[in-house]
Amino acid sequence: MLNASIAIQVLPHVETDEETVRIVDEVIAYIKDTGLSCYVGPFETTVEGEYEALMEIIKNCQYIAVKAGCPSVMSYVKISFKPEGGVLTIDQKVTKHHQ
Repeated sequence: MLNASIAIQVLPHVETDEETVRIVDEVIAYIKDTGLSCYVGPFETTVEGEYEALMEIIKNCQYIAVKAGCPSVMSYVKISFKPEGGVLTIDQKVTKHHQ
């Protein structure tokens, strides 16, 4: 059931921009591998799906970043949650702006 969407920005604490991009790319690859609908933006990645699955993704993003080599990570997360379903989809939010 589509009852939630999240936007997550993962900020690894590392020395170089190249290292930041490498670690963030690993986090994005993990998110894409979940099979859920996602949209990668310049500052954050949006994912939509079932609330509990999205909370697991948020948790795992931290572990992926640390496993990729950063000693610490900060993340900013936005959550839209409607227990009965009916959150706005990624397409409803952005398609009109990308035509």
